[in-house]
Amino acid sequence: MRSPFARDTAKRAADLRQAGEAAAAPFGELVAEAERIAASVVMGVHGQRKRGTGETFWEYRHHRAEDGAQAVDWRMSAKSSELYVRENEQEAANTVWLWRDGSSTMDFGSSRDLPLKKDRAAVCMIAMAALLSRGGERIAALGESARARGGEMGLERTSIRLGTGPGSLSSVESAPIGRYGRVVLASDFLDPIETWRVRLSRYAALQAGGAMLRIIDPMEEDFPFKGRTRFEATDDSESLLFGRAEEARKAYRARWQEHGDRLADLARSYGWTLVTHRTDRPATQAVLALYRALAREI
Repeated sequence: MRSPFARDTAKRAADLRQAGEAAAAPFGELVAEAERIAASVVMGVHGQRKRGTGETFWEYRHHRAEDGAQAVDWRMSAKSSELYVRENEQEAANTVWLWRDGSSTMDFGSSRDLPLKKDRAAVCMIAMAALLSRGGERIAALGESARARGGEMGLERTSIRLGTGPGSLSSVESAPIGRYGRVVLASDFLDPIETWRVRLSRYAALQAGGAMLRIIDPMEEDFPFKGRTRFEATDDSESLLFGRAEEARKAYRARWQEHGDRLADLARSYGWTLVTHRTDRPATQAVLALYRALAREI
């Protein structure tokens, strides 16, 4: 007999996947385009010749420190005093790693009429997984999937992990991904810009690109508070009391805008796309923007 906890977890995963697929449903033209991409995978890899993660040899290049010892082609290197790495040709089917932040700041919704940031992020990521899977791409939950998969099995397993997995920051910082992969990160990105710079630099070293979905609650952006207001950290570690909260509104909004601008600049500096999404707006808007961003790369 399944435990109540297992049943609740399964139901939550099913509900989030249903919402995610509903968000993807309106994209008739995009789904049709994804099906054409899938057809091109069946026909071959014509028209997309570049180095990547396929099985066809492309070229040898000199070994770099960030490649690690496992990347060395020892047979080729034995013919020279230098170390070489074997590059393969990229095939039409790409690998896209999806991540939904499970940090305590994501467990927030300012109204019962609005979803938690964590749940909206999961819905958007599952919708992306559905679209990418239909397009013939391999998908996986970053740091929570042993390997990327395609088809219905890949979608099923990835959806469950995106909906109910821990979404730990260690996944962003150390989870193994292949070179030239694509990554989609969904978070509120409230950590300092320099912290995110270090995290993204890891993907730059792997020549992996992607997109960042910034999920925000309208209260975080609007700062609608008035009068005596106490603000408490999500982990109850500290609090801040304002006698007249409205007097801090202008300074708060300026800091909020500055953080968003710096985050957008950071994304551009690495060739990534930043999409900002408020939870009081349709999830389809965010998914469409993300899909278009990835479609330019895959």
